[in-house]
Amino acid sequence: MKSGTVAVVGRANAGKSTLVNVLVGEKVSIVSPKPQTTRDRIYGVLTTEDYQIVFEDTPGIYKASSLLNGRMQKTARDTAEQTDLVLFVIDGHDGLKEEDLKEACKFSEVSVPFLVALTKVDIMPKEKIPQTLVTLSERVKADEIIPVSARKGKNVDKLKQLLISYLPEGGYVFDPDAVSDKSERFMIGEIMREKILLKFDKEIPHGVAVTVNDFHKREDGIYEVDIDVVCEKPNHKAIIIGKQGKALKEVNTFARQSMEKFLGAKVFLTTFVKVKENWRDRPDLLKQYGYSEDK
Repeated sequence: MKSGTVAVVGRANAGKSTLVNVLVGEKVSIVSPKPQTTRDRIYGVLTTEDYQIVFEDTPGIYKASSLLNGRMQKTARDTAEQTDLVLFVIDGHDGLKEEDLKEACKFSEVSVPFLVALTKVDIMPKEKIPQTLVTLSERVKADEIIPVSARKGKNVDKLKQLLISYLPEGGYVFDPDAVSDKSERFMIGEIMREKILLKFDKEIPHGVAVTVNDFHKREDGIYEVDIDVVCEKPNHKAIIIGKQGKALKEVNTFARQSMEKFLGAKVFLTTFVKVKENWRDRPDLLKQYGYSEDK
């Protein structure tokens, strides 16, 4: 059988997590239109009798000066150097940027097969697709370049077959029944962070961390979840809570609904908002919130 790991890399908002979710057939990564949605390497596992593909969804390449962002970028580059195959994702709808080409060229220097997926072609002007593919083929040394739409399913199966063709022969990398390496507890925290990303604008989502203090299933089948939402400034806390707690109540409602869908059971959710100034540049807090350098 074919089996191996695929590093999914690219600039922020390229559509990496959406593509991984569609390829795996399960939601293993949260999705939002904001940069830095994915902060950690997240494994998504697709297993059949003939193959196992372990997708490694990585943080988007994004210019920012915080210690957290530096660690995120290192995660993406380290992942690409440790896998059997690299899939570089480019947002076709956003237009081909020089930065896309530069980053793709950097990642193409790895010693493993290198594929490029031009995503979001369903909302990209059709007349621009051929020339974009030509430019990519001229500027980037890739084994394969394929236009895809995760949302519409266009060329997703073709991409999957291409990935399989480049993977080595071998046994299972992960348990055949697994779809991710992340625990339910981790995903519950990510679901809350996803709703915050979707609810709030500007700097607030990037300065938010989520910690799950308690996660357990009661005898009656209901999950009790206790979460801290950590932000960097007192005025951010006020915005997240909102007037008479309205904003936080809305986030809690959306998060709880998604948690219940994910867990297949009722959820009793308690949320507190705390301020930890400049936590993204404090090694002690980065470690506490799960972003340690030696993770």
